[in-house]
Amino acid sequence: MKKTRLTESFSRGKAFVGYVTCGDPDMDTTFEVARVMQAAGADIIELGIPFSDPTAEGPVIMEASMRALAAGATTEGVLHLARRLRAEGVTIPIAFMTYANVVYSYGIERFAARCAEVGVDGLILPDVPFEEKEEFAPACRAHGVDFVPLVAPTSEGRIAAIAREAEGFVYIVSSLGVTGMRDRLDGNIPEMVRLVRQATSLPCAVGFGIKSPEQAAAVVGAGGYAVPGVCYPDGVIVGSAIVDIIARHGKNAPAAVGEFVRAIKEAISK
Repeated sequence: MKKTRLTESFSRGKAFVGYVTCGDPDMDTTFEVARVMQAAGADIIELGIPFSDPTAEGPVIMEASMRALAAGATTEGVLHLARRLRAEGVTIPIAFMTYANVVYSYGIERFAARCAEVGVDGLILPDVPFEEKEEFAPACRAHGVDFVPLVAPTSEGRIAAIAREAEGFVYIVSSLGVTGMRDRLDGNIPEMVRLVRQATSLPCAVGFGIKSPEQAAAVVGAGGYAVPGVCYPDGVIVGSAIVDIIARHGKNAPAAVGEFVRAIKEAISK
């Protein structure tokens, strides 16, 4: 297993990965939210670069992307934000989450080089299937940026192959469909974790749908939720719940996001 900054983030117990749509409502608010997430215990920050057709996203993140684009968010602006976060004290790993067309438009090699230049550790492209990852992964690899794969309930026989070639960590999609808060997660998470663990020693984290500290604790088997013999992931990824807080609180969101992140981190650390 190649150890990278993303991988190492899972070495201190169950990891919390927090997602934010950059530029919603503006870049300054995103900057403060990211700093607050680190202070509240987040292990990795996932910065979403807005795109006009975010096919993996449910209404919460889709609407946030539309607001960000309308407010003038650009790929270059998000790269500048990442550089600013590094310059002003954010030391935990940062991963970009966006779509293939964003990277194509910028230029794959140029984008990977800029990620490395501004201190971004990983790239997640949910619309790129495993069979097409070599369009992006070599450029990322050349610049020391982990190309993080996703496995989903529909991946079935391909989970082992995807996990064997993973970098950073494996992103397990909990449920069928798009992102969004759910009352229950309908994927067989323990089975997906088991298959990933058979194929790689890299950590794995579960995302899509987690909306509360109790749900996060249950997903990772923390506290009283642990069941003997069940395979639990190494962390959780929370996006829509954070983006929803920002949508409701606007420029006053950082404090509320900090409280939410702290509650999730405490729940998964018990």
